[in-house]
Amino acid sequence: MKLTIYVMRTVALRILAAAAILLAILQILDLLDVTTEILDRGLGLGGVAYYATLRFPRLLEQVAPLSVLAGGLFAFSQLARESAVIAMRATGVSVYRLVGMAAPAAAAMMLLDYATVELIAPRTDPILEAWWRDTAPKTPDTPGPRPFRSGADLVVAQPGDVAGSHLKDVKIYRRDATGRVAERIEAPSASYSKDGWKLQAPRMVRFTDDEAMTSSAAELVWDTALQPRDVQVLLSPQQTPNAANARRALEGGGSERPDSYYAVRLQHAFAGPVGIMVMLLLSVPVALGNFRNREGAILTTASLGAGLAFLVTDGLLNALGEGAALSPVLAAWTAPVVFAALATTALLKMEG
Repeated sequence: MKLTIYVMRTVALRILAAAAILLAILQILDLLDVTTEILDRGLGLGGVAYYATLRFPRLLEQVAPLSVLAGGLFAFSQLARESAVIAMRATGVSVYRLVGMAAPAAAAMMLLDYATVELIAPRTDPILEAWWRDTAPKTPDTPGPRPFRSGADLVVAQPGDVAGSHLKDVKIYRRDATGRVAERIEAPSASYSKDGWKLQAPRMVRFTDDEAMTSSAAELVWDTALQPRDVQVLLSPQQTPNAANARRALEGGGSERPDSYYAVRLQHAFAGPVGIMVMLLLSVPVALGNFRNREGAILTTASLGAGLAFLVTDGLLNALGEGAALSPVLAAWTAPVVFAALATTALLKMEG
């Protein structure tokens, strides 16, 4: 038990240290771009701190895989230099048990990354965007309406509030089974309630083969699966859909990109955290290296290169999947499975 705690603590501390260093670097680079503008708006150092706090979840998302890779390399190289691995193997501790001892530290980072991407960032992103927009110098220009899809409907609208529960200048184009526009609905505003979206003072034009019939109403309930949180993502260029948004987009909730994009985002929501555990596997061979000669340096370089190659390959495959060149499952899971297999194969050969 003491050995397990020692190895897990060693790996966890190195992962935390690597994450802190990488976060500090990214935070500094990010603030270099915006600090001057924040100060020009008269927000002071409090505004800089507020911006940095709201940006923290997205930065953590970026550094999580690399922090596990770097932390694992530091931890296992230290254990190898101190001959701790040799002592453990002499007492019958296999490399697989060593991986099991270190796995809880990577699992904790994996859970933290998932919670950040799926729960925290979707809440901080709209707050940051609204604060940035509200504190900007007033200009006569206002953002125009944005187009998107909601099921079979084509929609053009402008957000009315930060929560996404109000829309302005709404135009809805309803299509028939053949894809032709069968009805156009225009409304100056729409609001979301427990009964759904209510269009205020809508004007309807229904198209037939012979004529266009017009009508109007004081209020109309729009039959759609669109929700306010979908509006937040759809009408914000800065936000990335999480798994829940991607699932609703595929079910007709609201989308402005091909279905392949949302299908890959849905798969990657689960494959991404798994990639963190793959990073740990890629760093383990360093523990079996001999640092009295070049073997340790070679293994460290190879593990680092393999980790970077994994990130590049995973990003490339995801891009291909979003463009419908690959199936969503292959796009999201190929890199984690292949690189986990390569790391396991290397460990089997070194252990043998």
